[in-house]
Amino acid sequence: MNATVLNAINDQINSEFEASYTYLAMASFCERQRFSGAAKWLRFQSDEERLHGLKLFDFVLARDGAVDLKMIDKPKGNFDSLGAVFEQALANEQGVTQQINSLYELCFKEKAFAEMTELQWFLTEQVEEEKTARDIVAKFRLVKNDPAALLDLDRELASRTVTV
Repeated sequence: MNATVLNAINDQINSEFEASYTYLAMASFCERQRFSGAAKWLRFQSDEERLHGLKLFDFVLARDGAVDLKMIDKPKGNFDSLGAVFEQALANEQGVTQQINSLYELCFKEKAFAEMTELQWFLTEQVEEEKTARDIVAKFRLVKNDPAALLDLDRELASRTVTV
């Protein structure tokens, strides 16, 4: 495996695990605010990001590469509102999309074709991740601080099921 590409994939592995940790911190905030539906949604999102990291982790190992796990910074734990949590989630997903795009571009330049094939799944996944986050943010912007509407939105978020 190309050393430059391996280093970049290792960075992405760590980024996915950091995203998992960040979503877990967001879930904790929501639970403390008694928005258990949002907390459930964010816990599932944390699990999903961890699985994304493991997908790349397993890919590196399958290619006889060495996984290099790094320290994860403490995530933000407080937010101004429930809507602000999901605004941050959207920003996080947009950042991950940029990372995946850059990683794909690097693989193309380095002619790392197996890695490009693996990253196709991530490119498609990020389209879905951003759309979901944008839809949720749009709903929070619509309901603003209306208590009844926030409770309805929290119930809607609680309906998320695990998809693997």
